[in-house]
Amino acid sequence: MYPRPPIDAPRELAATIFLSDPFTEAVAKAAHQRKPLRVANYALLPATARENRQPKIPRLDTLASLAGLLELSYGELEWFSDPQHWNRKAERKLQHYRYEWRQRPGRLPRLLEIPAPRLRNIQRTVLRELLYPIELHDAAHGFVPGRSAGTGAAQHTGQEVVINLDLVTFFAKVPAGRVFGTLRQAGFTESVAHRLTGICTHSVPPRVLSLMPPGGNLTERFALRQALARPHLPQGAPTSPMVANLSLRRLDSRLSGLAEKFDARYTRYADDLAFSGGNELARRTSAFIRTAISIIEAEGHEANRLKTRVRPASVRQLVTSVVVNKHTNVTRSDFDRLKAILHNCLSFGPESQNREAHADFRGYLLGHVSWVAALNPDRGAKLLHDFHRIQW
Repeated sequence: MYPRPPIDAPRELAATIFLSDPFTEAVAKAAHQRKPLRVANYALLPATARENRQPKIPRLDTLASLAGLLELSYGELEWFSDPQHWNRKAERKLQHYRYEWRQRPGRLPRLLEIPAPRLRNIQRTVLRELLYPIELHDAAHGFVPGRSAGTGAAQHTGQEVVINLDLVTFFAKVPAGRVFGTLRQAGFTESVAHRLTGICTHSVPPRVLSLMPPGGNLTERFALRQALARPHLPQGAPTSPMVANLSLRRLDSRLSGLAEKFDARYTRYADDLAFSGGNELARRTSAFIRTAISIIEAEGHEANRLKTRVRPASVRQLVTSVVVNKHTNVTRSDFDRLKAILHNCLSFGPESQNREAHADFRGYLLGHVSWVAALNPDRGAKLLHDFHRIQW
């Protein structure tokens, strides 16, 4: 069963022995004969991490090494990873998260789970030191250094047809078991992967679930409650986007394989899936979508069928709100709106256009102009020229 010694998985080894036929038969035979089993004690060496296929990941053999990396005592590591899920029932002052329900008209409400400052800093260290070095699938473009919505959309320019799919309750659908498996696959020992899973996941207290605002049908609301009550990726933790990307590597691989069979391309930005291709995909879009949805469901997720879109080249094709018909571009309405704001800033001053009271309106506006420039350099150059004429 083990082509190499399971030096990083003592609990798995114990379970394997316990469930093996010879061991089961020996226990049954001893019970039948009313004879005690002769116990042979073997001193196992401390668990050590196997040789990683990705050498950039720090080697953490024990919980002490993990606590040292995170600059925590062992007790603090247990408190923040919460292996027994005690924090879910703790008093509000002791809980690691605060909660904000966001109501969406006609849609299922969304729960923001915001970690306390100390836990958020720990999660940022985990993200920077332990998660970023793990290799992602090439199809993932969301929350990845060096990639963006623009880089993902650029993969789909000039295609005969673009298909958009959307995943339902993206973060809540990633359970702790899948997070643990992802970390074990990356090469962390059982104990280290278990505590990291506790730091990256959370289960919502019943009192918070009871405050869910209206929205969605009964089936959707029940499914959301069930997902939030179990340990899952909290929407609001800095580690959640990267862990979600890692947990979807198998889904990305399967959908990439499906796209190749149709001579198509596939990218994913968070929960937004995009496919594009030529005549082969355009002829068989219905069959392609059915197969893609079956793969999504087999991987434990659900496709939002109301957001499924098929856009031929004769209409405006969008990927993550980026126009991709001939080249990447912003929509005409967004460009006109931004151009009007810049014109009004020149005519009436920038204070007149800061209707949402941004603390750094100049930086906010420059960010939007730079986004246009990244997608369409010609349009971006015109907007930048107007931007630099504004008297700040």
